[in-house]
Amino acid sequence: MSVRRLADDAVQPGNFTFSRANAAWAKRKLKDYPKGREASAVIPLLMRAQEQEGWVTKPAIEFVADMLDMPLIRVLEVATFYTQFQLAPVGRNAHVQVCGTTPCMLRGSDELIAVCKRKISQNQFELSGDGKLSWEEVECQGACVNAPMVMIFKDTYEDLAAERLEEIIDEFEAGKGAKVPAGPQIDRIFSAPEGGLTSLNDNPEKPSARRKTAGKGDPVKAAAKPVKTAAKATKPKAKTAVKAASDAHRPPRVRKPTKPDDLKLVSGVGPKLEQTLNGLGIYKYEQIAKWKKAEREWVDGYLRFKGRIDRDDWVKQAKALAKGGRAEYVRVFGKEPR
Repeated sequence: MSVRRLADDAVQPGNFTFSRANAAWAKRKLKDYPKGREASAVIPLLMRAQEQEGWVTKPAIEFVADMLDMPLIRVLEVATFYTQFQLAPVGRNAHVQVCGTTPCMLRGSDELIAVCKRKISQNQFELSGDGKLSWEEVECQGACVNAPMVMIFKDTYEDLAAERLEEIIDEFEAGKGAKVPAGPQIDRIFSAPEGGLTSLNDNPEKPSARRKTAGKGDPVKAAAKPVKTAAKATKPKAKTAVKAASDAHRPPRVRKPTKPDDLKLVSGVGPKLEQTLNGLGIYKYEQIAKWKKAEREWVDGYLRFKGRIDRDDWVKQAKALAKGGRAEYVRVFGKEPR
């Protein structure tokens, strides 16, 4: 394992303190741990400090140590052990982490590294000329099915071609990184097969047939259409889907407004899921904010999420966004929406 040291004192800031929103978040976070075990919060607090400053500074380590009443060396051990913590300044707009492990290597990660060398810097951890970008090669980040991929801050960008990574880097350099959709950069739903679904289709010889017809007409009727399959074990699932799709607790739908809300700001909603919600006539934060338990369960069943809506608290997120946009979201949750 390589030796990781703090950056030179010349680049270290004079002090550190959490912002007002992050301080409130940290106070709430400490309540997650039993009394006397607050030191267990060291990793999330260091990560929040990194998100605020861009990297983990020496004053931030000292601040966290004081906050948790931990010996400084213990916090220093954590910060220098885990490679998720950046111990020196990284790009202000983006730090691109390129996965170079075998699956990504076999799918072209070398080309992605070449892009980073050409557009950012020849050396890892070296800032670009304007200080906006930096990059490094990392080990497996757990998106092997969608190789090759990179991670920028907390988001992954998968199924990348060299040309697409160039476009993404240009967007981040221009300060427009928030507009780049995370996840697969091809026509793929999360980790589903390329070219469309291959299971429980109306026509098993044409995997994309169901995908092409699902958007026509009412998506609820499309979901309720009986699935032709020879496997008897799948029949109960088909009946469940029909029941969910015809339930009276379906949330009210609206016509597409001139300016739909960006539902992707709700944590747990990606580009594909936003399209599905739009297909159900859900375009505004205020619609989600009004969902009662029965409506949440209906949508949860329709999307086959098994409780994800409540786990991610879509309603609370939507209420904050409907009330005051990003500013209210930060006030309520202590962080920017994704």
